[in-house]
Amino acid sequence: MDSRTRVRWTYAFADRPAERFARACDFWTAVTDTRLSAFRGEREEFVTLLAEGADACVKVQGVAGTEGGAHLDFAVEDVPGFVAAALELGATTVAAHDGWSVLRSPGGQSFCVVPWHGESVRPPVVAGSRLDQVCLDVPPSAYDAEVAFLGALLPDWTSRAGSRPEFHVVEPPAGLPIRILLQRLGGEAPAAAHLDLASGPDIGAVRARHERLGAVLVAEQPHWTVMRDPAGGLYCLTGRDAETGGLPRADA
Repeated sequence: MDSRTRVRWTYAFADRPAERFARACDFWTAVTDTRLSAFRGEREEFVTLLAEGADACVKVQGVAGTEGGAHLDFAVEDVPGFVAAALELGATTVAAHDGWSVLRSPGGQSFCVVPWHGESVRPPVVAGSRLDQVCLDVPPSAYDAEVAFLGALLPDWTSRAGSRPEFHVVEPPAGLPIRILLQRLGGEAPAAAHLDLASGPDIGAVRARHERLGAVLVAEQPHWTVMRDPAGGLYCLTGRDAETGGLPRADA
């Protein structure tokens, strides 16, 4: 890939059921201390969360169905060139729009390729947390192929083993706001994705704030907490450092 097809910015998309779209917007703007852009799309199903003094990196989409998830947008200078490279590596086209495309990875993960508009300033930590990761939940049969695909698609990112055998991290160059975690599921299931927030060192305080905003606890693990937002979407608060995104020193 040449410089025009390298990823210049990333967006994390919260996909939530259309009938709960407003609830999702209210919650995620509060969590990230942002405001809503104008709504876009044929059904006004897209909205960007605008950060004061920084460039946006989170969006919300109303989708059909009863469950929500997440997906990534890769912003590049040369959309056709990036799409062509992804297709050569095994992606498939879901929908081609005027100036942007929806693709599906070999492991079944949907992602979008969109034009880069000069975004460069990462939003700050908000109340002890930062939404900085999309976790791809990958069935075992597709895991190795998905790791290889992302490593080849994002050659200037760092692709490395995670802190546990079922994790693999694809970390962007400095300054890009969203990184990728691949999680190998324990059994075969459809590909899915969810949002993660780096919430260390005080994950308990972040959890309490989210509960005051309407989220509910689903499960507590030693290094992350699973939550459900008011629109029904699952997401995780992780013990990673909110400033650096790295693991706590004791776990490094």
